Amino acid sequence: MKKVPFIDKKTAELIDAKIPTPFYVYDEEGIINNIKNIRSAFAWNMGFKEYFAVKATPNPFLLKIMKEHGLGVDCSSLTELILSKAVGFSGDDIMFSSNETPEEDYVLAQKLGSIINLDDITHIDYFDKLCGLNETMSIRYNPGGVFTVSNGIMDNPQDAKYGMTTDQVFEAVRIMMDRGVKHFGIHSFLVSNTVTNDYYPMLAGKLFELAVDVHRKTGAHISFINLSGGVGIPYTPDQEPNDIFVIGDEVRKVYEKILVPAGMGDVAIYTEMGRYVMGPYGALVTKAIHEKHIYKEYIGVDACAVNLMRPAMYGSYHHITVLGKEDAPCTHKYDVVGGLCENNDKFAIDRMLPEIEKGDYLFIHDTGAHGFSMGYNYNGKLRSAEVLVHPDKSFEMIRRAETPKDYLATFDFSDFDFI
Repeated sequence: MKKVPFIDKKTAELIDAKIPTPFYVYDEEGIINNIKNIRSAFAWNMGFKEYFAVKATPNPFLLKIMKEHGLGVDCSSLTELILSKAVGFSGDDIMFSSNETPEEDYVLAQKLGSIINLDDITHIDYFDKLCGLNETMSIRYNPGGVFTVSNGIMDNPQDAKYGMTTDQVFEAVRIMMDRGVKHFGIHSFLVSNTVTNDYYPMLAGKLFELAVDVHRKTGAHISFINLSGGVGIPYTPDQEPNDIFVIGDEVRKVYEKILVPAGMGDVAIYTEMGRYVMGPYGALVTKAIHEKHIYKEYIGVDACAVNLMRPAMYGSYHHITVLGKEDAPCTHKYDVVGGLCENNDKFAIDRMLPEIEKGDYLFIHDTGAHGFSMGYNYNGKLRSAEVLVHPDKSFEMIRRAETPKDYLATFDFSDFDFI
């Protein structure tokens, strides 16, 4: 699949004139069209709802787009709850899925009327004493063992710190039923960033069978099943993207095979596809400012790992397009690097690209989720601005870049002779 930037060099220049590089840029039209596709793919389920994972891209302007198009939000912290409340989310439009949760986080989640997704059986007493159990409660499930998808993607749920065992799920349901809980949700997340149409249907089968078993043995009403995230995006050009319509239809088939015959055709399906919703519709735009010729050829850019840490942290591949040279032959091998005092501060290693000159704009693809949000301030580096490109190709800044004043704001300089 050819990676095509959603802005061209001229647009990058126009933005740069007002909002200097590096900056994140988001494609509003792409985001909206993708949301519509997701909702259409699962329209067969009357209760379907996508809960956008705030941690993926915590920007209120982008969350507002989600809200306007019928999405809820998945929050995992006090700050994410505050941000979501500011945008106007409340009640069952908020799924609160947290672990090792502080009291104040639970209290605010309860105050906002969120659906509470408990990560551990010990959290039942913790939450009950703090807030009181709700009529509807959700349980995070960890089946343990090894989970393998058909294309060889594998993960080890038993090594993850999240969720309850199968036995604990049954015990948790019985405990909460005895305390007045009437409706239950089951949530699970097993594998990250799967680029296969098989993951959701396989996970759905496991969760649907568990739901039927829980209902038969306890009499509990299962009101929703949350397939969570894990539906990924193709970071490399050779990967075939997921087909959300195939995924939705395959989940439907499993639903009709397992839940409907058990008299559970009223179960709502929830998802939390933060990466799939936003990933391809965000990019980091950075400018080439240096070149270096030693044992390898280096291009130094004005962004660094604090702006996008996935390549440094995980060795992740992000495709790079040199704007204005989209059709030029890739005849030069470069390491594309930032300015941190760390040798892993590299956006690309031995990457074949067109000849890059100082001043060229590099469009780093697929950073719309878990890109800006994972930023940090090592070396005193500052987070970049974020820009939203509208369908008419106009743009607006939706977050300004940090300044040294922001970096220093949490210090008390009363005893220092400081600038």
